[in-house]
Amino acid sequence: MKFFSIKPIQNITFASRITTTLLMSAVKYVFVTGGVSSSLGKGIISASLAKLLQARGYRVTIQKLDPYINVDPGTLNPYEHGECYVTNDGAETDLDLGHYERFLNVPTSQANNVTTGRIYQTVINKEREGAFLGKTVQVIPHITDEIKRRIKILGETGEYDIVITEIGGTVGDIESLPFVEAIRQMIWEMGSNCCVIHLTLLPYLNVTGELKTKPTQHSVKTMLEYGVQPDILVCRSEKSIGADLRRKIALFCNVNVNAVIEAVDASSIYEVPLHMLKEQLDKVVLNKLKLSFRQEPDLTVWKAFLGKLKHPVSEVKIGLIGKYIELKDAYKSIAEAFIHAGVANECKLNIEWIHSEKIEEQNVADKLKGLSGILVAPGFGDRGIEGKIAAIKYARENKIPFLGICLGMQCAVVEFARNVLGLKDAHSSEMNKETKNPVIDLMAKQKEISAKGGTMRLGEYPCSLAKSSKVAQAYGKTKIYERHRHRYEFNSKYQKRFEDAGMIATGINPADNLVEIVEIKNHPWFVGVQFHPEYKSTVENPHPLFVRFVKAASEFAKGAIQI
Repeated sequence: MKFFSIKPIQNITFASRITTTLLMSAVKYVFVTGGVSSSLGKGIISASLAKLLQARGYRVTIQKLDPYINVDPGTLNPYEHGECYVTNDGAETDLDLGHYERFLNVPTSQANNVTTGRIYQTVINKEREGAFLGKTVQVIPHITDEIKRRIKILGETGEYDIVITEIGGTVGDIESLPFVEAIRQMIWEMGSNCCVIHLTLLPYLNVTGELKTKPTQHSVKTMLEYGVQPDILVCRSEKSIGADLRRKIALFCNVNVNAVIEAVDASSIYEVPLHMLKEQLDKVVLNKLKLSFRQEPDLTVWKAFLGKLKHPVSEVKIGLIGKYIELKDAYKSIAEAFIHAGVANECKLNIEWIHSEKIEEQNVADKLKGLSGILVAPGFGDRGIEGKIAAIKYARENKIPFLGICLGMQCAVVEFARNVLGLKDAHSSEMNKETKNPVIDLMAKQKEISAKGGTMRLGEYPCSLAKSSKVAQAYGKTKIYERHRHRYEFNSKYQKRFEDAGMIATGINPADNLVEIVEIKNHPWFVGVQFHPEYKSTVENPHPLFVRFVKAASEFAKGAIQI
């Protein structure tokens, strides 16, 4: 009588092989946390690591978990949070997603940015629907389960080998605790498929002439109290970290010496991937995740970009006119798009940040003196509007290259209506609901909407370009897709009057016949766009509108520009 055969043993062996194969092919998760201080550069470190892993042949994406209660950054004041970045699928997200796209040259989506507010909103909605069958809803397990579900969404698409998750805020903040706990649980569940990078600060004391490790030690201790042992420490510092200091940090923080990564201050964020390559951050991460190195990273394009950035052949001065210039992060994507376009033109851009509230008809010539290009930035509300309009008039009359983005384009329309068409009371109905000439008006689809969050015209839409236009020449095609974030639009009732006077609608949304782009015929380069081209500019693909605008400004500076 045979109670046992060799078959079950074979099956067990086969099953274990399958399990091993599945584990080897499983999506890997890298978590990036920060300690000691905010603004250490978690987003740049995350993007730099992703760039190196991408260059080694891995499919990588990055997501940001933000600890604030707002559902998304869409209703936040730019002074509070900086720029609100918009993805192709219409998500209003953290500005770090802009870094991710600029480094990786790959679009992000709604799934790449999740806030505590969205987490709680989802769980509360489920509770209201009866999904928890009357159970008490708690932070653990319900909130942490939702966090883990959100973290895994991108990994479950099958499109990525590695998902990097940046945790906003600083470890020790009350707001961040559920995220750290979710990380602890994922490590417990997934083991070597997870890796934790902790970004910390090594302050330099001039009095003693040395870097101090105590803040880093305390930060790691806080992580340990929450049950998470960092695998890698990235240490921000002003000075280089010596071998002795690395050994000390490794000993006190319980990590390998080669897992203590130096991150000295860089002159440009685009240098950081090369610094991390030198420090072998990518190799340390791959070893921890039990992944092969595959290939040496090919960063030829990246290095060429940096070479041109450091060694421009000319300079040009461009004015950026907005109302949030005290916090330059409010225009982060525009500033970076300028860098990309400057490199494409082998030109160093000197950006003059000018507050629109300080510009008036009487001082506009003095405020804008010496500029070879003028960009009027996007925004909302009437503060600083008249200053923007005065600046646009100056650019139009003096044939200075001009680019207006979103509200900047709308202000260009208002200026032209007042000073060329003679409609002195012309305005946007956003600023003056009683104007008799609303050349900019609320979009039809927006008129019945009262809620503020996530209700604008958001995300990517097509636009058809006039063949002979300056924008068509810039893009090299007549069908484009650009990202939007607005409620108001060009009032098409006035279109013929504008075109008869010389302001031409050269970009039209084919579905709704909305005017997306305006140009002035008798001007060397005067373009206003309703969309946000800055969101799509990357290191490897500088945005064509910025490239041509900078080129026009450079030609103006040399006196070589032609109408």
